[in-house]
Amino acid sequence: MIESIASLFYKLIGNPKTSSLEHRLFSTISFFNGIITLAGSYGYYLLFNSKFLFAMNIVTGIIFLAFYYLSRFKSYYYTLYWPFVFLIVSYLFISMIGNSASSGGTHYYLIPSLVIAMILSRKLRTTVLVIIFHVAVTACMYAVEIYKPEWIIFYTSNEERLLDVSGQFVFVQIFTGFLVLILSRSFHDERMKSERLLLNILPGTIAEELKKTDRVKPMHFDSATVLFTDFVGFTKIAEQMQPSDLVDELDLCFRSFDSIIKKYGLEKIKTIGDAYMAAGGLPLPGKNHAVNCVLASIEIREQMNAFKLQKEKEGKPFWMLRLGINTGPLVAGVIGQEKFAYDVWGDTVNLASRMESSGKEGHINISGSVYNEVKDFFQCEYRGKITAKNKGEVDMYFVAGIHPGLSENNEGKVPGQPFYDLYKKRFNLELQKFQQDKSDEKRKIS
Repeated sequence: MIESIASLFYKLIGNPKTSSLEHRLFSTISFFNGIITLAGSYGYYLLFNSKFLFAMNIVTGIIFLAFYYLSRFKSYYYTLYWPFVFLIVSYLFISMIGNSASSGGTHYYLIPSLVIAMILSRKLRTTVLVIIFHVAVTACMYAVEIYKPEWIIFYTSNEERLLDVSGQFVFVQIFTGFLVLILSRSFHDERMKSERLLLNILPGTIAEELKKTDRVKPMHFDSATVLFTDFVGFTKIAEQMQPSDLVDELDLCFRSFDSIIKKYGLEKIKTIGDAYMAAGGLPLPGKNHAVNCVLASIEIREQMNAFKLQKEKEGKPFWMLRLGINTGPLVAGVIGQEKFAYDVWGDTVNLASRMESSGKEGHINISGSVYNEVKDFFQCEYRGKITAKNKGEVDMYFVAGIHPGLSENNEGKVPGQPFYDLYKKRFNLELQKFQQDKSDEKRKIS
């Protein structure tokens, strides 16, 4: 129900994802001003000279709705500000003359009028001009009242004045409250949009530190795990594809990686071309990051195998994946002043990259340090000491899968209850259970 109302509201005033805050406020204010002015026109039947005031409200309400309609087109929206402000102030000035000037209640509306104009102004110069304009209109009202009182239509009785002024005062309160509600809702939408964007770039704790101090001090981690993936034969297959199709394919794969990485509490660090990098054990230290990285790698491998089967059925080329993991000390943080990115540095990162490049397609290649952390959970095949670029000979292992006795149906793909029990015993933490059925095991990227 709430989502339906929000969807309707966004259709009326614009979606925060596609429209600026000022644009949405302009649409909202012009729409509701139009509706309120048209509805309020009937109240002037109770007052002297009601036909004139009634007609003025009808015409003004229609113009407000016309502004609302034109504001839906961005090409018109940017030229509507001053006509909109002039319409509001002109309407209020004429209403003040027709409603006893300062003895009436219409001048109360100059306050929310000024607030609206200041909020919608996008430049300091415009803000200053609109303040001067409202002050000048107020001065003109008092000048007319002092020097040309015959121009003013006064109330015919105190009862009529009390009825109108009290109604105007209450209505201004309601209108101002409604305006504040619209503003607070709009500012909330903008804040949430900014928060989501920031959290898509940086981990939560890092984002909070950056907001408070405008910088993030790099932190040393005694133990963290870094995961690299890279597509085999990417360049050759990419040459056969349109650039847009290539980007779509990469986006499809990396989106699935993102969801898996998030699922196991890891941090996506970055993508470099067709390479994907993630890490565990940061920004909050822990002891379960190596196991979580291997679990994520197994699921990524299964996802790519499903993708391969789909492409084979369609007779299309497909990418095979290499995965490499290393555990050790590193430094993580944000450096620079623009285009912030959370990154990691150190020999652990370099060796993780070598684990990937020294691996084989369809395999998860891990270092000896990772093996020591995960050997009780996963079946691993010792490859011996393999020469890694600029690293010399390094102990490497292929991860075959979860130990059969710890996995569901002894298949080595999905953790079973014994796995969860061992995980809790080892790390004193619960590993969230993700229900999977046969369709999950055969799921495809589509």
